Amino acid sequence: MDAQTSRSANAASTPRTTGYPTRPPLRRFLTDCHAEFRTDNSGQLADYIPELKRADPDHFGIALVTIDGHVYEVGDSDVPFTIQSVSKAFVFALALEMVGEARVAATIGVEPSGEAFNSIRLTNDNRPFNPMVNAGAIACSGLIYEADGKGAFERVRAKLSQFAGRELGVDEAVHASETATGNRNRAIAWLLRNYAVLPDDVDAVLDVYFRQCAILVTARDLAVMAATLANRGINPVTGVQVITPNIVARTLSVMTSSGMYDYAGEWTYRVGIPAKSGVGGGIVAALPSQLGLGTFSPLLDNHFNSVRGLKVCEALSARFDLHMLNRNADVRTSIMADYDVYGISSRRSRQPHEQQILDERHSDICVLELVGAMNFGTIDYVTRRLTSEPPNAPLLIIDFRRVPDITAAGAELLGETLTALGNAGVTAVLSGFEENSAVWSAIAARTAEPRRLRRFPLLDDAIEWAEDQVIYRFGGFTDVKESAHLGEQALLAELDAEEIAAIVKLSTTRHYAAGQRIIAAGEPANSLFFLQSGMVSVKLRSGVRLASLGPGMEFGEMAMLEQSRSADVLADTPVTCLELPLDSFADYRRLHPETSLKIMRNLAAILARRLVAANAKVDLLSAY
Repeated sequence: MDAQTSRSANAASTPRTTGYPTRPPLRRFLTDCHAEFRTDNSGQLADYIPELKRADPDHFGIALVTIDGHVYEVGDSDVPFTIQSVSKAFVFALALEMVGEARVAATIGVEPSGEAFNSIRLTNDNRPFNPMVNAGAIACSGLIYEADGKGAFERVRAKLSQFAGRELGVDEAVHASETATGNRNRAIAWLLRNYAVLPDDVDAVLDVYFRQCAILVTARDLAVMAATLANRGINPVTGVQVITPNIVARTLSVMTSSGMYDYAGEWTYRVGIPAKSGVGGGIVAALPSQLGLGTFSPLLDNHFNSVRGLKVCEALSARFDLHMLNRNADVRTSIMADYDVYGISSRRSRQPHEQQILDERHSDICVLELVGAMNFGTIDYVTRRLTSEPPNAPLLIIDFRRVPDITAAGAELLGETLTALGNAGVTAVLSGFEENSAVWSAIAARTAEPRRLRRFPLLDDAIEWAEDQVIYRFGGFTDVKESAHLGEQALLAELDAEEIAAIVKLSTTRHYAAGQRIIAAGEPANSLFFLQSGMVSVKLRSGVRLASLGPGMEFGEMAMLEQSRSADVLADTPVTCLELPLDSFADYRRLHPETSLKIMRNLAAILARRLVAANAKVDLLSAY
């Protein structure tokens, strides 16, 4: 079992001495449900398939998987049983994938039948009512058989294995039992053949159907399968895209209307989570964007649904208000922060004349930080903010690093807005996208001219680029010097020419090639550097950039306070600098205490400015 997985309720756990609870609240809730409902012995074992009567009525397992892949397990969650009709939802998804929605719709309806799952009755146009009843499920198997012939069952088993995140096997005894006693299903199949819904080889199609019902799963498998549906078709445990979001939506729709046999209406009213049950005792329930639930208990009610499984689902929905139609969201929370860059500059240190331009033109850069999944409602709010209160700034940065997903409708609205802003002369800069980001792809695909969009992985990179544009537009870079005199160094401010000459005499000129490491984190802090030409970056070991420095700036100055380096410094371009050894400087300080005092005051001022900038960012975020 992986590190994310919570073990069964009966597993011993080592008590902690910290006083904190040993189990998360959801884990405790599922454990309590298991303890309460396991004593309910009402219901009967399925008896129309002889082999199912051999099930142990005491078995009861619960598993829940979140869309980030965390697994909770309670009770007999690892006991294998046959999937039976739970397979219908996933085989329907496979049929949509293999032959397309039009072909499936021409063969199978999507309306609730209002009758038993094994009813021998078709719609007025001689189609099965939906893919969740036996007639519709057999028709799905027929479509897959038509497409894949003798490989049809292996295709089904492989797809269900992808949903479960592991290879699934078959209970041959149950398969044989269903084959021997499945005369009602044969009657359904031959009725379908009579209306050309099935191909000629009816027995081969039935064998695919009987075998898919005999696939062995556990409650944990069902929970992972459900979570894959809840996660837009991506298995949250394996990370595999099992099915497309479009097919997921159609599968969940039919599960909602017809997944719980002739109890479906009551289920939707009371529980409100798309689900599918099976006579093997399993229930699978998928709440989009939140969780997948799998339960196993073979005692069935008169609707052929698991008695204990129903109670778990009802309790979970009621306790945590999970009914899919009882949603509450405030679209205004989608904007985490909205600001210009006054006091919120990038990590690129600027020369005084450059900083003056940014201070005067800070309102030319507007930053919008978004948070949460972006759907039609949230993006509509964002686009209204951008159009009814358009930014006066010619540079608009929208940060997506806290946005895990965007719907097609949201991407459509945003794409149109970005196109309109571009036509109005606003340069859109999008940040926070990892490589191969699905969010970026969705937005770019719906923007008229995506090449006009600027994209950066980090917000700081985007702000730095925007700052460069402002500085360039207002002539800042025309004054850049290839080499900076030490008198321009902030650390040496107010030192006279003689004092600066003494510092130069103690220092050594160093040259570094682009990409060369100048300082390594962890090494002794025994010198500081004055950058005369070129650019350097200060980075943590993780690669996070702390600052970018140019001519006239110092680095390594924390050596005056620390004994070892806390970050790397790398040359971004060819660099020339002066290195001042601290042991030599220590001798100078003893002889010239007034000069030393000036330098330490300057260091305090530098650190104070950094603290003010950091506090400004904290204040900004805490205001939202």
